[in-house]
Amino acid sequence: MAKNGLLIDYDYCTGCHTCEVACQQEHDYPPGKLGITVTEYILETLGEKPSIYYLPFPTDLCDLCARRTNEGQKPACVKHCQAACMKYGPIEDLVKEMENQPKMVLYSPF
Repeated sequence: MAKNGLLIDYDYCTGCHTCEVACQQEHDYPPGKLGITVTEYILETLGEKPSIYYLPFPTDLCDLCARRTNEGQKPACVKHCQAACMKYGPIEDLVKEMENQPKMVLYSPF
């Protein structure tokens, strides 16, 4: 069986935090407990306008929504991502997508 993971293209993340909310509701986590967090990074280059990047990153609580994925559904964060910058699937397939896009993170909790 193929090992699955979560691919996040943070070049397109808008920082909406929908993934955090979806995860929290899916797992019924209390306030402050998150399976994924979105961090804002501001990169300043001398003489240029600052660039803002948002990086959603799974925490130790993330199990890629095992209950959902065992039923053939997408993880809650992927399903609800408004920017469609997250993908779930076999790691081998996700690695191929990373070859031409430098601003991606691949996560697998197992």
